[in-house]
Amino acid sequence: MLFPTDLTSFLDIIRQNGEAVYSLLFAYATSHSLLLGLFAGYAAHAGALSVGKLVGVFWFGSFVGDAVRFYLGRRYGARLFRSWPRVERLVTIAARLTDKHAVLMVLFHRYPHGIRGAAAFAYGLSKLTWPTFLALNFVAAGLWAGVVVATGYAFGQVSEKMMNDASSGLGIGMLVIFLGLSWFLSRKLEQTIERDNELTRR
Repeated sequence: MLFPTDLTSFLDIIRQNGEAVYSLLFAYATSHSLLLGLFAGYAAHAGALSVGKLVGVFWFGSFVGDAVRFYLGRRYGARLFRSWPRVERLVTIAARLTDKHAVLMVLFHRYPHGIRGAAAFAYGLSKLTWPTFLALNFVAAGLWAGVVVATGYAFGQVSEKMMNDASSGLGIGMLVIFLGLSWFLSRKLEQTIERDNELTRR
């Protein structure tokens, strides 16, 4: 199974592959996989994975993934997406937004669905310099790794408590808040893109 879609499948992969699972997590970290990050944090609470290694793998994977996409965007530009007009349009708009809000874009693009994989290409098309991008990317990747792994770990910790205390809804609440934040950031990004489109048409 290349991508486990539930926690049981993920734990089975850990049992079957041991330390090699960190390589799988690195590969998915390059695309900012929130689901596997949450699963991994949960598995760390269960003692199946190391929290320190997880944060390091997700941090490095996320950093490298965006650095490669930035390089491709800088080298090939929007023509990289000529076969996918919708993606090309999204990347071009994201590049304009980056010129206006570079710090916010780099720090938060990993959370909203739909922009995670494309944003770093847009940074390559923007006015961001390599040193500025790498510095922001390093910080943003570390924050993302810490937040995702910690959220999964906390959910595992509280879920264990819920088995002994059925009245505790804190774990579910934390997960709902995390997913709600991702949805909120996605909506804000969509609204910003729509406003940018309106200004461009004028």
